[in-house]
Amino acid sequence: MDKSHDVQNVSFDENLMLLSVDGKDYKVEISKHSKKLSNATLQQKQHFTISTSGYGIRWSELDEDLSVDSLIGIKHSHPAFKSAV
Repeated sequence: MDKSHDVQNVSFDENLMLLSVDGKDYKVEISKHSKKLSNATLQQKQHFTISTSGYGIRWSELDEDLSVDSLIGIKHSHPAFKSAV
């Protein structure tokens, strides 16, 4: 399976999500991406799963899914949607 991203780290500091993705570090203002996550406790924020493809991050307890592309500010096609050559 092709991976969209290699997410190495997800952590939190106040209202920031600190991401290490594809060898680069990002600081993401949570409130710009998710009201649910912004209002969550640190414990709830830390309870997430990263999709196998690296395309998204899911917080089951909060019923919240965010794409890594939107978090780091890029756009590209998800490998599952690429047409066969």
